[in-house]
Amino acid sequence: MAFGIKNILQGGFAGNYSEVSVEELNKEFGMYLMEGESITLGFKLVRDALIFTDKRLIMTDKQGATGTKMSVTSINLFSIIDVKMETSGFGFDDSELTFTYIRTPELKGHHVEYASHKLEFPKKYNVQSLYKILQELAYENCLKINNL
Repeated sequence: MAFGIKNILQGGFAGNYSEVSVEELNKEFGMYLMEGESITLGFKLVRDALIFTDKRLIMTDKQGATGTKMSVTSINLFSIIDVKMETSGFGFDDSELTFTYIRTPELKGHHVEYASHKLEFPKKYNVQSLYKILQELAYENCLKINNL
């Protein structure tokens, strides 16, 4: 469910993401999808975006005064191995999700590099559903990596 531009701007100034429709994300970011890949869920933070596809997470970072320069980062879903959730409390707290993923191409190599990324969401967004998706993914990935 899209919150609309007013809520995107309010959430953006507070430093957190607001959900955006798949149609809007396809229109703006469809050219970055791989063959056969589809957007399942997405969020915006003023000009930046966090896009969930059936294969990866795509994070965009528009830069400069005009926003024409943009950095695009992809994290393969199969590399996500841990997720932490912090729900909003009373007052001005926002919800947070932090996920950890393997950065090295070979998941079982002797030298494995990890990275974490924290996402902030407005108080009114039910972060538990996104946590559940990421946690199930992390659990399945850990099973596969460890041949369990």
